[in-house]
Amino acid sequence: MAATEWSIKGPHFVNCNCDYGCPCQFMALPTDGTCKALVVYRIDEGHYGDTKLDGLIGINTYDWPAAIHEGNGTMQSIIDERADDAQRAALTAILQGEGAEPGTIMLAIYRAMCTTVLDPAFAPIELNIDVAGRTASLKVPGVIEAAVSPLKNPVTGAEWQARIDLPAGKEYHLAEVAMGRTKATGAVPLEFTDSHAHFVHNEMTSGGVIG
Repeated sequence: MAATEWSIKGPHFVNCNCDYGCPCQFMALPTDGTCKALVVYRIDEGHYGDTKLDGLIGINTYDWPAAIHEGNGTMQSIIDERADDAQRAALTAILQGEGAEPGTIMLAIYRAMCTTVLDPAFAPIELNIDVAGRTASLKVPGVIEAAVSPLKNPVTGAEWQARIDLPAGKEYHLAEVAMGRTKATGAVPLEFTDSHAHFVHNEMTSGGVIG
């Protein structure tokens, strides 16, 4: 399976425990010295070899005791229960970055920095995501609730748009910054309030990031 070519295209969002902007995006240490994150993918078009993945959702939850590059992390994937057996195996492989060119994509890099990889969970996933509007809501009943909204001017309350441009990024080349809150009570517990989030609409492949 490691040599299988794959691609997932569509929007995704990240909510982590860092301050807005996330120092990790700029080669700096995380805000409080640790890194915890929720990453949610909606696959509008996707495949793993001949297995089609259109319309499915995949989630990764991560917890590192220090900066990501220092390793010793824990991760778990949560996969759309609508996926059949072949799609479940395919999504598990993709979310762990299997078959990717070394050092080219976030999924493989993050997996390499996790010494504990928990068995995937399969669950109903309710997701609404609007990249242009910088809003999202996620619910995995009994496991995760998350919401993302635009940054706001602290004086006027007006929405504020900010972007991160990473020409050589391993996750994206351009992201819309937002703020999020997450409460996860599953195998990788997470709890953030008004912390960094970002939105991306691109294609991630076993050969690298497109867009």
